[in-house]
Amino acid sequence: MSRHVAVVGAGAWGTALCHVLASAGNTVRLWAFEEEVVASINEGRENTIYLPGHHVNEAITASNDIAWVVGGAELIVSVSPSQVVGRVMAAAAPHMSPDAIVVSASKGIELHTHRMMHQVLGEVLPEAVASRIAVISGPSFAAEVANSMPTAVSVACADHGVAEKIQIAFSCEFFRVYAIDDVPGAEIGGALKNVIALAAGICDGMGFGHNSRAALITRGLAEIGRLGNRLGARTITFMGLSGLGDLVLTCNGDLSRNRTVGMRLGKGEALDDIINSMTAVAEGVKTCEAAVELAREYGVEMPICEKVYEIVHDGKPATQAVSELMGRPIRREFAGLEGVDD
Repeated sequence: MSRHVAVVGAGAWGTALCHVLASAGNTVRLWAFEEEVVASINEGRENTIYLPGHHVNEAITASNDIAWVVGGAELIVSVSPSQVVGRVMAAAAPHMSPDAIVVSASKGIELHTHRMMHQVLGEVLPEAVASRIAVISGPSFAAEVANSMPTAVSVACADHGVAEKIQIAFSCEFFRVYAIDDVPGAEIGGALKNVIALAAGICDGMGFGHNSRAALITRGLAEIGRLGNRLGARTITFMGLSGLGDLVLTCNGDLSRNRTVGMRLGKGEALDDIINSMTAVAEGVKTCEAAVELAREYGVEMPICEKVYEIVHDGKPATQAVSELMGRPIRREFAGLEGVDD
């Protein structure tokens, strides 16, 4: 059954999700901020700025008119960069159907407010719509999804019936969606894996090997779990697709923007030069700031995230940060994680 689906945000991930939704038989309207993106998609059937080299399905129509895109949509996917989600979706909110389901596909934490994306959406959307917010997250590089490579993700929603509708809307021959009910867990896993991927890239840029990366991923997962627990998430969620799955992908994959930024930092490049050379957003750069602020607020120990913040925002030499991490007092492995005997 064809549904009218709206995707708000025409970056690489938003464009790839349009491909999924069109492949699942939906009619898709895509909102883009840039007029050149709209023209590129509608006239050339390609997003030449954010996802070049991938054909855009004819069932997808792009527009700069957010009212037209979301109006009457049964399902609305929010996939703008995390720091502008509130502003963009506030503009979309008056035009939404009261029966619409909203899915957040942005991975990040809002600076200063420390709100996760489902909380941002909950404040700007109509009350009826806000009661049906879900989060989709998991190991999914946009380019591979756009190439129809087999991919599995999680959709987190407190309402199982809503989650099932989302599963049906997204499911196609190459995209499989598993349902969970831990919304904070899916959000924290999706946001903080970008910070750990920055750290993994820094290690790679410094010339470290597989031992270092494996240790970093494992200890990074422990940090994600500790903060997640304090924010109401369950430890088991971080063992799944939106936790470990996404973390492994982003820390190891050559397509990872955050790992790429980290590698260039590890080789000595300046952050401003790196960011200015990119068209896409590396969410971990801002998320590491929010993560460290949250960790301090809740009294959660997150030494890797702290060192990433110091390298990225304070200019601390990476060699010094590594030395400080390795010189920390010894401790038990699973300290601070709920539901884990140690």
